Amino acid sequence: MSKQGDMQQELALDVNHLFKNFGGLQVLSDVNFKIRGPELIGLIGPNGAGKTTLTNILDGALKPSGGTVYLNGKRIDTLPPYLVARAGLGRTFQVTRAFRRMTVMENLLVPAMALHATASRREFEEKAREVLDFLTMSHLTNEYGRALSGGQQKLLELGRLLMLDPRIVILDEPFAGVHPRLMEIIYEWIYRVNDEGKAIILISHDMETIFTLSKRLLVLNYGDLIADGDPDVVKDDPLVKAAYLGEDEPAPASPAGPESAKFALPTRQPGQDDSADDEEGRVNA
Repeated sequence: MSKQGDMQQELALDVNHLFKNFGGLQVLSDVNFKIRGPELIGLIGPNGAGKTTLTNILDGALKPSGGTVYLNGKRIDTLPPYLVARAGLGRTFQVTRAFRRMTVMENLLVPAMALHATASRREFEEKAREVLDFLTMSHLTNEYGRALSGGQQKLLELGRLLMLDPRIVILDEPFAGVHPRLMEIIYEWIYRVNDEGKAIILISHDMETIFTLSKRLLVLNYGDLIADGDPDVVKDDPLVKAAYLGEDEPAPASPAGPESAKFALPTRQPGQDDSADDEEGRVNA
C-alpha cells in the first residue's frame, strides 16, 4: 500500500450526530462529518454559528449533549482534554498565551514532557531547537514568554503543537492580528504539517486564507452544518450565501464584480485579519 494510503488508513476522525445545548439554547444540531487521512479543511460560519463550541467538544473541553466523536476508532468525546491530546488531537486558541515566566525553550518542552513524564529534558531539546529554527525564533530561545509580541506568541503556540505531535490539528484564527511576514511562516507551517501526514482544521474569518489553503470546506450556521465539500462549490451554495449575506439582502457590490468579496477567490497573499470570533479562547498547554 502507498504511503498516502497508509496515512489515510491510520487517520480517521468520525463526528456522529453531535448536539450541544446550553439550557434551552441549542448551539449544535445533528452535526456529522468524517476526516480520512491528512485533509486540509476550512471551518467557517458567521459569529455565533457554533464553531468554537464544536472545537471545544472535539478537544474535550466540552461534553456533547448527544452524539459521539471517534479518533482512529477510539471514542474521545468522553475524555478530558489532556487525554484527547494524548490520543492525537491538538489545537491552538484564538487568544494565545505563553507561560510568561518560562523561557521560549521551556514553553516548548512543556507539552512534550507532559506526554512523556519519565523522559529527560535533553531528549526533547534537540527537537525544540529544530522547531525554533523552522519558526525563525532561534534568537528568542532564552527570552521569557512575557517578552514576546502577539505574533511571536502565535508562532510559539504552533511550536508547542509540533512538540505535542498530534495527528489532527485545529487552528483557531491563526492569522488574526499577525504581521505579513509571520503570516508567511504560518502558511509554511501549515503546508509542512499537512505534508507530514497530519489533518488540519482551519478556522478563520479571512476568506482569502480559507480559499488559498483549504481543500475542503465545512460551513456552520446556527449550529447546523449546512455545507461540506469543495470550496469552489461551497462558495456558490445558496444556503452559504444566505448565511453570510442574509436571505433577503443582495450581495454588496465590490470592485471585482457584483458577488460578495467574502466569496471571491484570492488573487494575492492574504492581508492581516481584522476579525475576531465572539468567544474567548483558552490557554493551550
